[in-house]
Amino acid sequence: MPDTSDAPAACAPDPETAVAAVAEPAPRRRPKPGERRLQILRTLAQMLERPGAERITTAALAARLEVSEAALYRHFASKAQMFEGLIEFVESSIFGLVNQICEREDDPRVQAARSVVVLLQFAERNPGMTRVMVGDALVLEDPRLTQRMNQFFDRIESQLRQLMRRAADARGSVEPTVEAAAQASALTSFCIGRLQRFARTDFRRSPVEQIDLALQMMIH
Repeated sequence: MPDTSDAPAACAPDPETAVAAVAEPAPRRRPKPGERRLQILRTLAQMLERPGAERITTAALAARLEVSEAALYRHFASKAQMFEGLIEFVESSIFGLVNQICEREDDPRVQAARSVVVLLQFAERNPGMTRVMVGDALVLEDPRLTQRMNQFFDRIESQLRQLMRRAADARGSVEPTVEAAAQASALTSFCIGRLQRFARTDFRRSPVEQIDLALQMMIH
């Protein structure tokens, strides 16, 4: 073992220097490409979750993110484009889940029922998105946003109509097209109504409340 008796004693750190090192904030990490864009959308959705939330301005959004409004416009050309980003998330999420259901299930009635459930469950897990889906958050915004959300529900109704037509054919319905159209319309209206109630009650009434019983009454 080497002799360390003559080794110089380790210097104790200067207390003031140690405190300064702890107190000094870490340098702010620069967001990766695309990360800031997602952060903006996530924050916008969170702000929409506040009960009774008023129209969100870019100034309020920038303040929440602790950036300038100019920084927002480096990622989005307008506030309408930010809302379009939220709508795209709704579309890709729900139709992605619906496609998975249709791949796994053979019975069109089961496909329809589970499609309705995943739509309502998505809304329950994303209250801010619900306000976009029912149009509350789009009031006074660019009209094309409301039009696009309407097209989303038209697409949902079309999907349900195809499934209900298959179910009607399977049971030998005399008027499968008429029945399928009526059922799809009722199911879509049911979904919209549940979403509106969820938003109107400040997210207290679950959109999937008694969902199994409700679907049994509408899908046969």
